Amino acid sequence: MDLEALRTPTRFLQSLGISFPPELELRELEDWWEAEGKSISMMIDRLGTPWVRAFDRFGRRVDEILYPPDYRRMLLQGYRAGAVWHAFEGAGLPATFLIGYLTAFYDAGLYCPYTVSLATALVLHKYGDSELRDRFLPPLLRRDGEVWQGATWMTEAGGGSDLGATVETIARPGGPRWQLTGEKYFASNVGAELALVAARPEGAPRTVRGLALFLLPRYREDGSLNYTIRRLKDKIGTRAVPTGEVELRDSEAYLLGRPEEGIYLILEALNVSRVANSIGSVALMQRAIAEALAFAERRVAFGRPILEHPLMRRQFEERVRTLQAAFALAWTSVQMLDEVRMERPPYSPRYHLFRLLTHLAKYWTAEQAVQAAKWAMEVHGGMGVLGEYPVERWLREAMILPIWEGTPHRQILDGLEVMARKGAHRLLMEQLAPEADPRTLEEMMDRVEAHLRLPPDAQEAQAEPLFRDLARFTADTLLRRFRV
Repeated sequence: MDLEALRTPTRFLQSLGISFPPELELRELEDWWEAEGKSISMMIDRLGTPWVRAFDRFGRRVDEILYPPDYRRMLLQGYRAGAVWHAFEGAGLPATFLIGYLTAFYDAGLYCPYTVSLATALVLHKYGDSELRDRFLPPLLRRDGEVWQGATWMTEAGGGSDLGATVETIARPGGPRWQLTGEKYFASNVGAELALVAARPEGAPRTVRGLALFLLPRYREDGSLNYTIRRLKDKIGTRAVPTGEVELRDSEAYLLGRPEEGIYLILEALNVSRVANSIGSVALMQRAIAEALAFAERRVAFGRPILEHPLMRRQFEERVRTLQAAFALAWTSVQMLDEVRMERPPYSPRYHLFRLLTHLAKYWTAEQAVQAAKWAMEVHGGMGVLGEYPVERWLREAMILPIWEGTPHRQILDGLEVMARKGAHRLLMEQLAPEADPRTLEEMMDRVEAHLRLPPDAQEAQAEPLFRDLARFTADTLLRRFRV
């Protein structure tokens, strides 16, 4: 590819044949980031974690999150552009991920608020009753400075993978609303006006089947705080999103869907975030490679720019090819999410194919983002480790991506489950067949089938090489559908 396409997100997207609907003002958003947003983002990252003002001067609990003044201006750019509302009344769900891609290229952390707000809106629209939708959805779709934000709070102190065992938050019915009591240990986008919260109805079994999903407003009916913030986390990256610890004490909430199907709703919200994580990973990959390119063009060693040295040139070509394949995998997950997002349990085979693609994409793109950021530092040499230059930031940002919304272990195990129980790999191979080399396709299918015949412990212990190879094979095959 022409390396010039790496310099901006819109040029890269267009190089792969992605078109922008007229109502999606993506280039205007990119121009704002280049003119103003980059400097604001750098300031937020350098200043570090925001802080919480717990009380006002009269001693009343307010839990106000304080940021530098320009933060709100930066945050509103994506909401106004349609990071949420395009999914309902604009260019469609894929448009929200294009905004996310552009945002993550400039600030990976800022994409998190848009992601969890989108997940909140999608689940509310799908599973909330008409009264809940009429009351709470319009504020999430506003296009001005009064837009509401959403959040998804599942994780407690015991960890996030084994929700059935670690969710201690209890929900008690009380008329039209429920009361939630418990603590959330990693609450992304804390301070949001609405949150999706996993809780266990009183008396429900201590398994994932005992979990339900609730919509939790920031304020009670009487106007008082509905949850309190214990503290904010001091993270190595993603400083543009506040992550905190939340206390719920008889907090007012609304049940979404049926209690017995709560785990499915929880996973639907998480899968939206996993798709977004893969999009953000690819965008960060592009940013890291673009920074390496800008340096390699001007850094002279042994009489010529290092970009002109054969080894360095070859490394750029390999990284760009991986970047393109990663985008193909992530974008296909976006397209499949758009296709199946209104399905309810029990799901169709196409939905389980979406699940498998999402696990593959989340697992593989996040790791490629880490490797690309590490390599960009290597291209810079000693300059790459200095905080005053941008490249070290992308490694800090990248390290969050494999962990958020399910570690690599979780993606592998859930991917195995959907192949073993739902046969999703067979439909995947059918989908890849038109572009895949027949012999390679058959060999991959045989590997998967042989692996699924192993005893359970051996399946798990030996799963990562297979899952990694399946992800790369899927990404390379899907890339043939794009213009390269």
